[in-house]
Amino acid sequence: MGGRTTWLLPALLLLLYPGSAAITSPKAARGLERGSLTVQCQYGPGYKNYVKWWCRGADWGRCKFFVKTTGSEQEVKKDRVSIKDNQKNRSFTVTMEKLRLNDADTYWCGIERIGTDLGVQIEVTVDPGAVPTTTSTTTTFTAPVTTGDTRGHPSNGGRSPLGSAHFLLLVFLKLPLLLGMLGAVLWVSRPQRSSGRRQSQPHENQ
Repeated sequence: MGGRTTWLLPALLLLLYPGSAAITSPKAARGLERGSLTVQCQYGPGYKNYVKWWCRGADWGRCKFFVKTTGSEQEVKKDRVSIKDNQKNRSFTVTMEKLRLNDADTYWCGIERIGTDLGVQIEVTVDPGAVPTTTSTTTTFTAPVTTGDTRGHPSNGGRSPLGSAHFLLLVFLKLPLLLGMLGAVLWVSRPQRSSGRRQSQPHENQ
């Protein structure tokens, strides 16, 4: 039965998170207090002119956007965070400067698209450090190192996937189809008993 069902998990993941392999990043990044760190996120072909973003918060539906690109390679900076897209290398970098201890949190780098965004999770840690304010200490984390938790992110203001067309398609078409396929595999793979044993069973009970 195992050989018959090994394809079901990849198929389910593909339906739940379309294009989940389209963006990768380091799973974690670490910097020193009052220093800076740079995270590089890699994306696949076809997303060159898409808006890239960086947001904060472990709750995917409520993470707070810090910076977004303009769909070009122009650097965008807001407060202590900047983002820049390198479309030739299909990567974008996020730099956090003048790190504070309370900057430690879960962050996401992602790609904005119609319907459901793409995002990958990064855990940022800030260690106490005696770095002079006049010294710039930057730690760079590049992708791909390990693939983080990747999932679709709702764009256009609303954060809940319940309002997306993909969610409706998943509920009314894709999910029943997958359940039906799983049921068919389980039915075909069920243990079979020979008719001979069923006929001999009454004699064994005598």
